Amino acid sequence: MNIMLFHSTYGLRPAVRAAADRLRAAGHQVWTPDLFEGSTFETVEEGMEFKDSIGKDELLKRAVLAAAPYSERGLVYAGFSFGASVAQTLALGDDKARGLLLLHGTSDIAANAAVDELPVQLHVAEPDQFETDDWLSSWYLQMGRAGADVEIYRYAGAGHLYTDPDLPDYDEEAAEATWRVALGFLETL
Repeated sequence: MNIMLFHSTYGLRPAVRAAADRLRAAGHQVWTPDLFEGSTFETVEEGMEFKDSIGKDELLKRAVLAAAPYSERGLVYAGFSFGASVAQTLALGDDKARGLLLLHGTSDIAANAAVDELPVQLHVAEPDQFETDDWLSSWYLQMGRAGADVEIYRYAGAGHLYTDPDLPDYDEEAAEATWRVALGFLETL
């Protein structure tokens, strides 16, 4: 698979590169665009402030420009938290998308979004301050109406960005379970 993997609001950190290496070791081609152009952050608040200063439109433009040279190949869009929201937006707008792998995040869905049975897999903590139960229920129904084939995996007691070993949220058991399931998902695409 050809995978476009987007970073969280922490920026393009070592954990994102390690995830890309894990995916490459499984035989996938992976790109990790740096939407923050080299900036990384120690706290989610710093990252959110930086993200907001750039603006959603500019960040989406950067993401589209990063994906455009490869989209004809049929990309799997993937991302961590904020990067998952970017991945979701691009996948729902790309009729050649092969799949969508969301780690720790989702995004709003346009009312006119439509896909043809796009395979989608979401991995999220339970509970998660950014992905509440009510939000996830609504998101799941909207994705279904858009035509996506959605699987959701919840990890009780894990922190929001539980796959990043350099953050306090890290949960090794949940992270390894996520990668096992996600790699299996990618093999089916």
